[in-house]
Order: sequence, then C-alpha cells, then structure tokens
Amino acid sequence: MAEAERREQITADIVARTGITEAMIERLVHDFYARVRSDAVLAPVFEARIRDWGPHLRQMCAFWSSVALMTGRYHGTPMAKHMPLPIDADHFDRWLALFEDTARQVCPPPAATHFVERARRIAASLEMGVANGQGVILGIGERFRRGAAA
Repeated sequence: MAEAERREQITADIVARTGITEAMIERLVHDFYARVRSDAVLAPVFEARIRDWGPHLRQMCAFWSSVALMTGRYHGTPMAKHMPLPIDADHFDRWLALFEDTARQVCPPPAATHFVERARRIAASLEMGVANGQGVILGIGERFRRGAAA
C-alpha cells in the first residue's frame, strides 16, 4: 500500500471511530483560542507574540488535523516555537484545562476523548522540552516551575 493510501485509510478509520471532521477541528480550535485570548494566565503569552490571529488559527487547524486525523497537513516545529516562551507547568495545566473543557463542549465523547488524549501527550512533551531548553531535566512525575531551585 502506498504511503498516501495508508494515510487515507488511517484517517478514515479515525473518522469512523471518533466522528472527527475538519469542520469539528475548526470549531474546536476557534472556540479554544477564543477562550485562551480572554484567559488571565494564557492571554499575555499569546498577546506578546501573535498580532494577526488568522494565520495562527489556520496553522492550529492544520496542526490538529495532523494530530487528530493523521492528515499530514501541518508542517511546523512546535517544540522550537515553545522553547523560548516564558511558560511552565502552570501554563500547561491551564492550557490543558481549557482545551479539555472546550473539547468536551464542542465534540461528541469519542472525539473529545481522542483530542484530549493527544493534548495531554503534547503538553507533557512540550513541558519537558521547555524545561530541557532551560537546562532542567525532569524526572518521572516532576514538573517544570520557572524560578524553582533545580
């Protein structure tokens, strides 16, 4: 089976199992970032870096399409973009709380579960990468706190 056919089959299987569509991804991304933009913890981080939300939202739709449906639409470097940010465990916890709540409001349960499982893995990976970028190696179960003694 060619790579494109294999990817299409994987995507079709995920859609059949979860009901996720590109329209659902778009609604999830837009609703989630509307909440982020008014959040006391997360809004300042985004406001300092994003002037035009249109391109960012399109990129996040492509990212979640790739993550949730394995479409391969996203071609970026999330770790490189997050490493220099002034963020730590509190930011990742807030991001996850907002994302999980939004997913459960926007999506049917199988889709919400699919998104949330991936979001949790992404958050853990990015937190570890941000910590490593600050010279902190996290042990199992440890969290990254900026300004905390190593």
